Amino acid sequence: MSVFHYSPPPDAPRILYADAHILVVDKPAGLLSVPGRGEDRADCLISRLRVGHPTVLLVHRLDLDTSGVIIFALTPDAQRNLGRQFEARSTAKTYTALLAGHLTPAEGRVDLPLIVDWPNRPRQHVNFETGRPAQTDWRVLSHESDGTSRVLLMPVTGRSHQLRVHMMELGHPILGDTLYATGDALNHPRLMLHAETLAFAHPATDEPIRFTAPCPF
Repeated sequence: MSVFHYSPPPDAPRILYADAHILVVDKPAGLLSVPGRGEDRADCLISRLRVGHPTVLLVHRLDLDTSGVIIFALTPDAQRNLGRQFEARSTAKTYTALLAGHLTPAEGRVDLPLIVDWPNRPRQHVNFETGRPAQTDWRVLSHESDGTSRVLLMPVTGRSHQLRVHMMELGHPILGDTLYATGDALNHPRLMLHAETLAFAHPATDEPIRFTAPCPF
């Protein structure tokens, strides 16, 4: 097993939107959302944001290798409001991914319960007895000439590694996924998964709001 070396990108986070209540950011791949264990993993998105926004508070996370739209709160009230929205599944998220092979049919839903695979943490796995409910909708955007599929993924629930495990279970792992892909699917510079859109109600005004970070691959 190869040793993991954390080497986050040096660029400053790209802020998509900021007001007195929320901060919306386009997270780069390779940067932790929050600090990891050990001083070598202290550099993360929230610590970088804290330099210019000292009151920044966590609402949700994106995996280290996933890029795209992520929201932070700037007040405790906003954090509580957004937390309730995520818990109630009233937010709407879409991800773009590149998968190994040509996924068929053109659309569908994966409904497989997930739980941590304790002997192999941080991997998750399907477990029908103790797993938590997890559903992912998908739509194929294109079948590429190199034998891959570009898909839109719409998580109904928000389990850890949900999209990655569900695509693996379909037999079409996300390209560059060092935890769940094998063989040629690993030969990519990054995990080909990007959180492209996020829609929610503004925590102060209750107005619907939607943000997009164009897919970089």
